[in-house]
Amino acid sequence: MQLAHELIGRHDASPVVVIHGITECHQSWGSLLHELANDHLVLAVDLRGHGQSDFEDPYDPTSYAADVVDTVSALGVQGPLVIGHSLGGIVATAYAAQAPCRGVINVDQPLQLSAFKEGLMQLEPMLTGDEASFQTAIGLVFDGMRGALPQHEVDRVGALRRPNQQVVLGTWDAVLHSSIEELDATVDALAAAVTVPYLAIHGIDPGPGYAEWLRARIHTATVEVWADMGHYPHLVDPQRFLQRVAAFEATLPA
Repeated sequence: MQLAHELIGRHDASPVVVIHGITECHQSWGSLLHELANDHLVLAVDLRGHGQSDFEDPYDPTSYAADVVDTVSALGVQGPLVIGHSLGGIVATAYAAQAPCRGVINVDQPLQLSAFKEGLMQLEPMLTGDEASFQTAIGLVFDGMRGALPQHEVDRVGALRRPNQQVVLGTWDAVLHSSIEELDATVDALAAAVTVPYLAIHGIDPGPGYAEWLRARIHTATVEVWADMGHYPHLVDPQRFLQRVAAFEATLPA
């Protein structure tokens, strides 16, 4: 599937693909898109079932990533740096497992899904309930992760959020219904296919031992914790994020 998207910036500059989080759209990146476009060609996509893109099963990271690959190919973008936030971090990882890219930046999406499964299972009755219960559950998820995000950004991103029960449950199906061992096997297989430089930035500390766990699976991985920033570190301190992107790019092969 080719995705709804925005393509901005310099066509003679290095390309960057930007992928949003669950229930959101490419506009959630806000002014960062235009800041990146000052010295990049920026492709910002809406994943299937999000934003202006079509609704179509299945909603899983592999299918999401295949859509991004199709869109990148259709637009003639070659060898991008792929940046994903939240769900987009897993999709960016899956992209690198499927198609050539220069590197991956994963913003606040741990790949060790056991802790996420534990929390999500507590909300399953609400997530699978009526519309009001579902919306309440989504609100609880995001309220607990706002961290240091300024109120105006909380309001802006919240206004863009469009939670759809079918899409959310489809996206989280494997987490809800797979065993820890099955989840670990899925992540191990995905990570084993990632060979490009990989930067993981976490505004919520993924816990002791996570960096070692990730590097055992993605040998090129660097893990940074931007303490107490919450789920949106790129929006809490956009200038720091842009500087980190530039520094990461400077280490990538030409």
